[in-house]
Order: sequence, then structure tokens, then C-alpha cells
Amino acid sequence: MDLEEHVESSETLYDGVIVRLERQQVRLPNGEAATREIVRHAGAVGILALTDADHMILERQWRAPAAKATLEIPAGKLDSRDADNIEHAVRRELNEEIRYEPGTLKRITGFYSSVGFSDEYMTLFMATDLTPVKTELPRDQGENLELSTVTKTQAQAMIASGEIEDAKTIMAIYYWLLQK
Repeated sequence: MDLEEHVESSETLYDGVIVRLERQQVRLPNGEAATREIVRHAGAVGILALTDADHMILERQWRAPAAKATLEIPAGKLDSRDADNIEHAVRRELNEEIRYEPGTLKRITGFYSSVGFSDEYMTLFMATDLTPVKTELPRDQGENLELSTVTKTQAQAMIASGEIEDAKTIMAIYYWLLQK
């Protein structure tokens, strides 16, 4: 069965710093017309930053869409500073947010964060052999972070209690828990 929708027209409704909102008029495989609203995003990275085999770094920060502070792994969007080099984005975000340089980076997986309305694609990495950076990069404007280090057991309990609700963070922790 052919599921592909064909875009007949597209208009930008909003073009901001982080996202662009687009409205599409599409033709469905059965010939009917439909409207799609799509949030366009440059893409992002998320990093499971391990200080040792049993400790990870988490960030608590205010998230306006959730209207509360959330616990998350270090993460950030790709931008022109990365010159299409995703590992550069990982190293940059680790420096900006937790002030560490990874000795080893491993790609875990990639995924669409919310495929129903956004094209944001996030690549998840694991960073180990962390050492403090020699030169700190500035944090993004308005980025206020509270860092903490937790064990596997604590991280798992934080998911179970609802203290950690962020999807990329939950995915990273479950990956970590499966490692031998």
C-alpha cells in the first residue's frame, strides 16, 4: 500500500531562532486533500555523559513548554558552528553545559523526537573518559543549569518516581542500564 503524501503547497507561518512552522497542503494516497502543520528543526544531539561506569551527569533547567524545571542529559541543537559535524556539536555542548571534554564518544542511536508534528532528529551519544575543559565556551543566552551526578540505581528510581520525564534522558538511561 502506498502511504506517501504529496505536497501540493507549503507556506512558512513562523521562522524563529529555534524552529520554523510550516503549513502544507497535501494530497493523500486516496486522492483526498489534507493540511499538515510541521515544526522544522535543525536537529539535535543528546549525550549520556558518564564520569565512570556507575555515574552519569544530569542537568536541571527550566523548560518553558513544560512550565517547570526538568532533569535531562546534556543536549543541544545543531547550528552553523558545527559545520555539519555532529561530533563537533557533541563536544561543543559538553563544554558549554557541563564543562567536560570526552575522551571517547560512541553513537548510540538516532530518532525523531516527536514524529507526529516535528522533523527534529536527535542523535544520542555516550561520552566517557571525561576530563575538565581547558577553555570554557559561553553557555547559550538564558541557559541556567544545575548539575548533578547520579548512579544507575538513582537514575532508574528517578524515572520510576516521575522525577525524570524527558524522553531522550529516559532512553539514554535505559541504554546505560542494559550495558554490561
